[in-house]
Amino acid sequence: MKCMYYLAPSLVSSQKISDDLHDIGIADWLIHVVSKDEAGLKKEQLHSSNWFETHDLIRDGFIGANLGFIAGVLLAGAIMLFKPFGDDPPGVVYFFVVVVATLFGAWVGGLIGMDSENRKIRRFHDDIEAGKYLFLIYAPKGHGEKIKEMMGQRHPEARHVATDRHFINPFSRVRRRRRAAEQR
Repeated sequence: MKCMYYLAPSLVSSQKISDDLHDIGIADWLIHVVSKDEAGLKKEQLHSSNWFETHDLIRDGFIGANLGFIAGVLLAGAIMLFKPFGDDPPGVVYFFVVVVATLFGAWVGGLIGMDSENRKIRRFHDDIEAGKYLFLIYAPKGHGEKIKEMMGQRHPEARHVATDRHFINPFSRVRRRRRAAEQR
């Protein structure tokens, strides 16, 4: 599934875009709008983006878990090397050190992610603050071209600003840069 990003200039335009997306078979739960005007979205019955789409909780939690795992393995290695608990502690001690460090890293990463704007949406921050509406359209397989065609024909005022795979991968920035370079 791809996520297509469109910037719409007004609430009226956003309502028309939503109606036209429904007309071509895109369900309500596949359309989310990021906006400063939450009250307007509610009034027009447009689906606002959810908390996971606007914050980096998942991504930063995964990164924290990975860093915690690495720290746990290093700590377990240090315990093996320096033997602060005697000559032969049970193997489960090393396992628990790694698990606790991994969970602690995930927790800290999640807390950091709760406080930070989603990196995929961050680049549109100024547009959203200026009063524009960012559409996140999750296109089911085979519908991407139909959505692009409809948006181009019926809504030239809305700008297609990005297309991204809808898969949460905390390390996808590197692969996306490589893919963009290959397309040029």
